Amino acid sequence: MASNSAAEIIDAVGGPGNVASLTHCATRLRFQLHDGTKANKDAAEKIPGVMGAVPQAGDRFQVVIGGGVQNVYNDIMALPVMAGVGAGDGAAAGGGGDSDADVKARERAKGPRGTNAWLDTLFEFLSDSFRPILGALLGASLFITFMALMATLGVIPAWNSPGVTLEPSWAFVNLMWQCVFVFLPLMVAYNASAKIGADPWVGFAIMAVLMLPGFSGLAAGVDKTPLFGFEQAQVAIVQIWGLPMPIADYSSQVFPPLLMAAVLGPLYKGLKKIIPANLQLIFVPFLAMLIMIPLTAFLIGPIGVYVGAGLASLLAAINTFSPFIFAIVIPLAYPFMVPLGLHWPINAIMLLNIQTLGYDFIQGPMGAWNFACFGATAGVLFLAWREKDKDMRQTATGALAAGLLGGISEPSLYGIHLRYKRIYPRMLVGCLTGGLIIGIGSLILGLKNGITTQAFVFTSLLTIPAFDPIGLYLIAVLGAFAVAMILVIVSGYKNPDQAGTVAVAAATAGAGTAIRDADEAASVSNVAGGGELLSGGVAAGAAGAATALATKAEGETTEVGALLQLAAPIDGTAVALDQVPDPVFAGGVMGPGVAIEPTGDTVYAPGAGVVAAAQPTGHAFGLQLDNGIEVLIHVGIDTVNLKGEGFDVKVKNGDRIEEGTPLVTFDRAVIEKAGYPLVTPVIVLNADAFDTVDPVKLGPVSHGDPLLDVQKKA
Repeated sequence: MASNSAAEIIDAVGGPGNVASLTHCATRLRFQLHDGTKANKDAAEKIPGVMGAVPQAGDRFQVVIGGGVQNVYNDIMALPVMAGVGAGDGAAAGGGGDSDADVKARERAKGPRGTNAWLDTLFEFLSDSFRPILGALLGASLFITFMALMATLGVIPAWNSPGVTLEPSWAFVNLMWQCVFVFLPLMVAYNASAKIGADPWVGFAIMAVLMLPGFSGLAAGVDKTPLFGFEQAQVAIVQIWGLPMPIADYSSQVFPPLLMAAVLGPLYKGLKKIIPANLQLIFVPFLAMLIMIPLTAFLIGPIGVYVGAGLASLLAAINTFSPFIFAIVIPLAYPFMVPLGLHWPINAIMLLNIQTLGYDFIQGPMGAWNFACFGATAGVLFLAWREKDKDMRQTATGALAAGLLGGISEPSLYGIHLRYKRIYPRMLVGCLTGGLIIGIGSLILGLKNGITTQAFVFTSLLTIPAFDPIGLYLIAVLGAFAVAMILVIVSGYKNPDQAGTVAVAAATAGAGTAIRDADEAASVSNVAGGGELLSGGVAAGAAGAATALATKAEGETTEVGALLQLAAPIDGTAVALDQVPDPVFAGGVMGPGVAIEPTGDTVYAPGAGVVAAAQPTGHAFGLQLDNGIEVLIHVGIDTVNLKGEGFDVKVKNGDRIEEGTPLVTFDRAVIEKAGYPLVTPVIVLNADAFDTVDPVKLGPVSHGDPLLDVQKKA
């Protein structure tokens, strides 16, 4: 949805000033308004991409979007007029599957970041200092790769060798990447200062002093010496105010701005506490710069240079001692470092290696990890195509494109690999294969530093020409890719327990339809995709459902045109769906069905099958029945807001159920006291797979009584 549509939604709810808070579930935007009467339902429903609007009591207003609600939410919150408007937990209401953020948090909790708050803060600081500039780094790396390719083809001389002068046209192209890396400290200073709570432009200005030609000019005619005897940290010592000031080349350095921001943050906050509010705009930046510029020039900057050179020298010593061991350790370590965020300091060392040594030796072995990661994704994509798993196919296609073209592993890692435990061991074999090829090749070719690159690049297909020797690198990454891909294809990526729960759908095409929950998207397991929870959007049940199963669990073919029956899941009174006090259900947006005004307090399975989605809040269940019917049972209206209070869930995702299996017991008093209707819609989600879906009868029913007649297509 475009930003203009996002703005139209805000206008339809009465403007930004009328929005008290905004959250979203997996299908709906949930507005808490100051004045609900200002929201215009008709105007909202005319906006492209909006599937419906639902005014509610208590100045609440819902806008039904569907599966793309996260993007719409992001577009709305990015609007300048929404600055300062309260945003709730976008994943509230117990959405169906783990988001990428959930996966990241879970994986980080397994390591030191999950148990040490200070360590978690440190790596979040590093991450947020680099993440915003990854686009610029990626763009610059492609320019570098292009220059390397031109040099390999003999079009230009060795463009980055000392003493080489390029003709003006090629020199200009060379400047297109230098602009990023030379001024990288300024970008890092800005991001790091913002992360730490200081004015980012003040941090930018402090670091900019050390990069002025006039600053480096202070050392004109002064010989450089090793800082503290460290050969890689060459500085010129100049007397300023009678004190020795080490002057270094700060271009491409990242540790000095990080250390500077770490000190600036507490200082900035301290100054704001002691300076009156009406004077802060002038004196807080002034005093911060007055203190930090000399402190950074005399102390923090040189320390940053020294620390960076020390870490780089340590890794260089390991690589020099045994390129073979180094080439194996790096690709095997990265799969565990990236989920924990421990790779950010290594990225900084790569940049420092290039700045001090003129080349980097880490990125080559790292390429083995990246391509093993992408190979595993390719294996998942192959299986998704074969199984006609549309959702996983889309996920894997996007992740593979991001990897092979951009060298970015996070979409594969968080979107797929960490969700399916079978993938990681097979991916590690690919990492080992690539590392062994690099290590053995380095020994055979006598490469004392292994595979190197003279630029910071993202290890993708497009950047292969940047590595030397290119032949060895190409063989290594292709080996890592192929081994990981083949192992995933041969063994599959679904966990055995997941595969067992979905055997009923293994022989069918498109049986992985996501069950749509009108309230907060009770996302269903993608049946053909191994039970992985997939975010579902509120789409018309008849228009958005997939084809039904044509095969029973026992392998018997269901007679075409047969009449199937769905049993009542709860004691009560069956009523027409249009009696439900929710326009999404009443209007048939979710699909056809019936509703029950319950007299009992337990919901039972209406047939034999698999629990595709059991919401932890207990208010909604998605079931994949053996006869091919996909069912949504929604206990009450807006009961998701109880967050599980009063609900005792009896089953979990993937459980095998028989007709009459208890799904949940609820406390009527809790729901009634909260003011939520108890009426329970029972919806057939994949109505397109059938000719008709009709109530057997309306009126009193007991659980197990015939409730719906579902006619197979002729």
